[in-house]
Amino acid sequence: MARRALKLASWTSAALAASGFCLYSNKYLDPSDFGAVRVGRAVATTAVISYDYLTSLRSVPYGSEEYLRLRSKVHLRSARRLCELCCANRGTFIKVGQHLGALDYLLPEEYTSTLKVLHSQAPRSSIQEVRQVIREDLGQEIQDLFVSFDDTPLGAASLAQVHKAVLRDGRTVAVKVQHPKVQAQSSKDILLMEVLVLAVKQLFPEFEFMWLVDEAKKNLPLELDFLNEGRNAEKVAQMLKHFDFLKVPRIYWELSTKRVLLMEFVDGGQVNDRDYMERNKIDVNEISRHLGKMYSEMIFVNGFVHCDPHPGNVLVRKRPDTGKAEIILLDHGLYQVLTDDFRLDYCHLWQSLIWTDMEKVKKYSQRLGAGELYPLFACMLTARSWDSVNRGIGQAPVTATEDAEIRDNAASYLPQISQLLNHVPRQMLLIFKTNDLLRGIEVALGTRARASSFLSMSRCCIRALAAHKKKNACSFFRRTQISFREAFNLWQINLHELILRVKELRWSREKCQLCGQVV
Repeated sequence: MARRALKLASWTSAALAASGFCLYSNKYLDPSDFGAVRVGRAVATTAVISYDYLTSLRSVPYGSEEYLRLRSKVHLRSARRLCELCCANRGTFIKVGQHLGALDYLLPEEYTSTLKVLHSQAPRSSIQEVRQVIREDLGQEIQDLFVSFDDTPLGAASLAQVHKAVLRDGRTVAVKVQHPKVQAQSSKDILLMEVLVLAVKQLFPEFEFMWLVDEAKKNLPLELDFLNEGRNAEKVAQMLKHFDFLKVPRIYWELSTKRVLLMEFVDGGQVNDRDYMERNKIDVNEISRHLGKMYSEMIFVNGFVHCDPHPGNVLVRKRPDTGKAEIILLDHGLYQVLTDDFRLDYCHLWQSLIWTDMEKVKKYSQRLGAGELYPLFACMLTARSWDSVNRGIGQAPVTATEDAEIRDNAASYLPQISQLLNHVPRQMLLIFKTNDLLRGIEVALGTRARASSFLSMSRCCIRALAAHKKKNACSFFRRTQISFREAFNLWQINLHELILRVKELRWSREKCQLCGQVV
């Protein structure tokens, strides 16, 4: 009996060893593809982070200098562990990590600065995997479809990567190919995240992160459908066709599927690359204004919002035909469709913030789900301190001191922020992310201190609210009245912009004179 057991154990050990060797030596198999490995890694990371928070801050007086110092260290350690988990599990985990890394003014800086690297550490599929996806979806080999196909991708993201290729008819295209394992893993990953978030909530009842899981559940299936992305691209191109500074690459439907998307190839520099703009004589202030106009139109007028404007998805170039600056908008998988009620309340709220009508700021913040946390809500939307909101967000530019104060407050008010994010309409969550990504671009371009973005917002709010009133007006006289009021309000904005430009010129002249005196 003992000999039989020993023999069985020997054969089992040999089989396991052989299997292990095969898996290790096979470069196309990755341990991260196995559910048990992914689950074990995620559970272990969550347990270690939770234990760190529970034990490291337990014996230190809350709010003391020592507490703040220790908390910052715990935040940083936890952020690094979370980043390592996202890089190891890839796919959905990287996508969610990128979302968190974009919430600059909502989460502690230790998390956002650490998780930002995930935009440049997305996984890459091998050329064999790319060939397999194209073969399965298009029914032909790469060499049959293309004259040339670059094996090295132009860029890789959490869900897909893009290759440059030339079609048989000579057209140069960008081929977006989904990572082959993402589709199968995504639903299991979201379920795992949901379980872990619920477990963390048992330990830390004040933290509400179900909003993150809800967003992933709703948006990930849409992002994994490239035909949906193609439809979004065509819709936004038609919607914003009056902006001659915007380019949305054309979709080639005859060679597109749910996992493969063929687009017109358009080259350019990233929107946060000031050196590229200087070399190509592109005005950063003009690009910042264009970006503000484009997104204000999407949010306030159309209610159809591109929600992933990180620098890799927003390129700039000089148009080959006219030499004018042009913005190229890529990656149309993630859009937020705003209801009319939400969009109009949001218009009213921004109008109230711009014109410092604090009664209406409270009213419309509460209508958007902020409750008694409306001051925090206003600060999160504008990325300004409550003092600046009260004085008027267009009255004084944001300073480095105010930025530091906001980031410190993000750490101090994390429970309230997570509570607020769990109660506002789901539409608001991607708007927060979009606002933060756009602010990040403004910071990189050095244009955040300018008031042009607020003025673009205000113009679009006036137009959107006037259009709604005219639609519901019951007489020609009433519609004419609304049109005159709209024209007068837009004239006021133009006058306000002129005054600000005169002030800017005066300030810059005084600064130059002061510099001359110092020299």
